[in-house]
Amino acid sequence: MQSSRLTLICHARTVAQKLAIFPTDEPVENSCQGTDFFPARFSAARRLICGPELRTRQTAAWFGADAQVERALRDCDWGRWQGRTLKDLQASEADALQRWLSDPQAAPHGGESVAQLRARVANWLCEVQLNPGHVVAVTHPYVMRAALLHVMQGAAFNAIDVEPLSTIELQFNGLWRLRLPGADLQGAR
Repeated sequence: MQSSRLTLICHARTVAQKLAIFPTDEPVENSCQGTDFFPARFSAARRLICGPELRTRQTAAWFGADAQVERALRDCDWGRWQGRTLKDLQASEADALQRWLSDPQAAPHGGESVAQLRARVANWLCEVQLNPGHVVAVTHPYVMRAALLHVMQGAAFNAIDVEPLSTIELQFNGLWRLRLPGADLQGAR
């Protein structure tokens, strides 16, 4: 049986991320176009896909010109919160924000709930597992979280492979958070 391999890559940083703003279709903050860091990390014998947003398409372009847009990799639908700051929502819609953060079924913003996002990503993962080969997918933090939750459900202990010299960052700020460090692009130029 041939295996399926999926490499999920978060798009490059945007100004919205730095300012804690629910995203729009903004561009990435800076470009690493022309560097061979990304193409060198992943064999040409892979299929490159990305979400439809500008920031995912720009990031995928760093891997080569062959990226195909996959609608299932689109960012969460933020509804009327799109373009608003977290600080603004904490002041004007604190109860709605807390409900959204604590209840995966809640969608007080009129967009997609976390549960809906997880279902969408789970359906897409079922499609990926039917097609052997390596898929490199450029997407969003929430899509990556949904994929991790789908894979880790149930017997999570035995679903984790830890390679030699692997690192995991855990940070406690009122609750434990898993942090997956990104690439240092300054050293890649």
